Amino acid sequence: MLRKLTAILSADVEGYSGLMERDEAGTLERLKANRVAIFDPLVAANGGRQFKLMGDGALVEFSSVIAAVNCALSIQEATEKAATGKGPIRYRIGINLGEVIVEDDDIYGEGVNVAARLQALAPVGGVALSRVVRDQVEGKSPCVFEDLGEHSVKNITRPVHVFSVRAAERGEREVQKVEGPRKLSICVLPFANMSDDPQQEYFSDGISEDIITDLSKVSALAVVSRNSAFQYKGKHIDLPKVARELRVSHVLEGSVRKSGGRVRITAQLIDGTSNDHVWAERYDRDLNDIFALQDEISEAIVKALKLKLLPTEKKAIETRGTESADAYNLYLMARQYYVTGNYGDARREEAIVRLCKRTTEIDPT
Repeated sequence: MLRKLTAILSADVEGYSGLMERDEAGTLERLKANRVAIFDPLVAANGGRQFKLMGDGALVEFSSVIAAVNCALSIQEATEKAATGKGPIRYRIGINLGEVIVEDDDIYGEGVNVAARLQALAPVGGVALSRVVRDQVEGKSPCVFEDLGEHSVKNITRPVHVFSVRAAERGEREVQKVEGPRKLSICVLPFANMSDDPQQEYFSDGISEDIITDLSKVSALAVVSRNSAFQYKGKHIDLPKVARELRVSHVLEGSVRKSGGRVRITAQLIDGTSNDHVWAERYDRDLNDIFALQDEISEAIVKALKLKLLPTEKKAIETRGTESADAYNLYLMARQYYVTGNYGDARREEAIVRLCKRTTEIDPT
């Protein structure tokens, strides 16, 4: 089985079914004309290889993420200029960088799946990127990025941090170079495990990840992804330096102590520029109150940042996959095996399955 790291571009025509219903022959003619005059030539010019064509959609691989982004922006610009009359062809495009499995001329794997999910999240006529693509392209190509936050997508375990991208206009690139942090943005550092048992690390990591997920549901707040935040795990860090590196206005740090049926969580919100405390709190609770506690922490952070939590956002934060603290605890154990273990390790996979089965026995929903 051959594996490789590659940039995947996923493109799909917006509203294709509706266009075909209204004017089947005309839509097909316009799509073919676009591919012959715009899509295929630009893919070739940027060194891409189409490995799958699906009616109105296409999957393309590139050895360079910069080439993939340049190609996508060129396709969108040329397609928009060519749009005339009723039912113009307009694409949504998503780009991801990931490890894939190569079989004959086809490519499979999560790297491809994420690109397809990004494409669905892209604005009409626009391009959406995963964070890893944004990080690779930023500063190397004249582009402007907009942070669209983290999204939970179908069949992908972890939230995907999404950015839209467009070509920079004259002068914008220089402005971006000296730009400070996004107006309201936060990095949730992995909470320290203060329990007597080092194996309780799964619980403190799980609390940190769930706070990241909760805060990412607040539309007015940009939240750094789990992978970017966890690169600082176990390190002695300078908080203002972290804020500068990740271009965030605030940093949240804390600790978790779990003992018997009790849990103590401390958390403090730091201003990334001044290093001053904005908010701090210590919670001592019964483990059965863990969900209400997470809600309190997220809502306290939102309040400290002087943001207004919309009713739909409050409801989203308070919606949990289970009300059982025991099921949640087993789920966190399984997630830790998944995140930290070695792919293909039979014992790891057996442990994950065993824990998940026990979880669904406790709570079948």
